[in-house]
Amino acid sequence: MSEIDILSFGETMAMFVADYNGDLAHVDHFHKRIAGADSNVAIGLSRLGFNVTWLSRVGDDSLGRFVMDTLQKEGVDCSHVTIDPAHPTGFQMKSRAEDGSDPLVEYFRRGSAASHLSAQSIMPELLRARHLHATGIPPALSATAREMSFELMTRMREAGRSVSFDPNLRPGLWACTQQMITEVNRLAVLAHWVLPGLSEGQLLTGFDDPADIAAFYLDKGAEAVAIKLGPHGAYYRTQLDAGFVAGVAVETVVDTVGAGDGFAVGMISALLENLSFADAVKRANWIGSRAVQSRGDMEGLPTRAQMSVEFESAIASRLAPTVDLRCSHRPCPTGDLQSLDNPCGSEPARDEARPVTEDF
Repeated sequence: MSEIDILSFGETMAMFVADYNGDLAHVDHFHKRIAGADSNVAIGLSRLGFNVTWLSRVGDDSLGRFVMDTLQKEGVDCSHVTIDPAHPTGFQMKSRAEDGSDPLVEYFRRGSAASHLSAQSIMPELLRARHLHATGIPPALSATAREMSFELMTRMREAGRSVSFDPNLRPGLWACTQQMITEVNRLAVLAHWVLPGLSEGQLLTGFDDPADIAAFYLDKGAEAVAIKLGPHGAYYRTQLDAGFVAGVAVETVVDTVGAGDGFAVGMISALLENLSFADAVKRANWIGSRAVQSRGDMEGLPTRAQMSVEFESAIASRLAPTVDLRCSHRPCPTGDLQSLDNPCGSEPARDEARPVTEDF
């Protein structure tokens, strides 16, 4: 095995995307793709030339083979993906949205092969990876996947490797909101770079202001925090520096899902190349803006050659206006966080047949 630049883990699902607008109940033509925030980031980093290893489980079924084939064609090392004969590959159905609105996504993943990830999947050679990227999705899948997330992040940080964390909140996968907040923050404080969306950060920390959200994680051991503000760009803060970086204006938003994953690709790739945090956010904003202009979760993620040609001109000519959120306190987008009034002790949230969006 060649040296691992980046280790990523989680669930990749098959995705059936509607070919035309309308209620999914009445759509009878779909095309098949793959989906999964963690694997979107793995694909994006592989396209930029990094050696990326993917740790996961898929079912011993046609959808599992499709997932594996797609990832391998993207150059992602799948030698640590387990084929599970007892549990199926998860899948989702996604509506088509033509006006830039968030598509409806319905998940069918409960009891999937990936939900049976466990700490036993962590092989010693994986801990030699240069960087680990983690999200809040695997720990939401099951108790064993949550244990694996905590173990992997802890061991990688103890080994002196860099760790990034995107909360990627999925309320429908948790028993209650408070459990989600507690467990996600327990993982976030193990990361060097924390990458929440604004509404995620507000929920997880109880603070409204991006500067206060960032300070919450810096005080708990993070080296840097970047907070996604959608089309307005991002706010970043380190122990030495802080600021807003304007977004990249786009003429037409095609599909918002995957924008936050593109942001993570930009941050991680730039920081591993020793760019400053401010410059990393510029790249992250640009890749996120590119993602929303393409239909599909990861189709807009650029290759290294595309980034070299397009990035500088886009940054120079297409910056969106910067909004000072420290003063405006605009209402945050609800996105995937719209059903959070589920206190612990009440009936667990229903799993997945509900609209979700990326919190970018």
